[in-house]
Amino acid sequence: MILGLHHAQITIPKGKETEGKRFYCDVLGLKEIEKPESLKGRGGFWLDLGSYQVHVGTEDGFDRNTTKAHLAYEVDDISYWKKRLEQHHIKVEESVAIPGYERFEFRDPFGNRVEMIKEVLL
Repeated sequence: MILGLHHAQITIPKGKETEGKRFYCDVLGLKEIEKPESLKGRGGFWLDLGSYQVHVGTEDGFDRNTTKAHLAYEVDDISYWKKRLEQHHIKVEESVAIPGYERFEFRDPFGNRVEMIKEVLL
């Protein structure tokens, strides 16, 4: 039986951890958590999202701008996040409408697709 989701992983180019932490921790406000000692030599970093984790690994050799794969962060204020990202020169794009949700997407500084989504009452 599958009990739930523990973590999801995205990747950034090798050697870009400082820039990755700047974006994910400073701009998005996610909290870094310590990786197990046995995995520290592999690069990347981990983030805490309450009952879930995002593992940011390192990987070279492909164009992240061409994939639809993404993480969707549930937020409480879509307008705040649009403004915050635009202040950091991140291009915000409207998403295809889904009834009951406000949402938009953007690419992180490494090309990973990211979605911000908020449930709204109909």
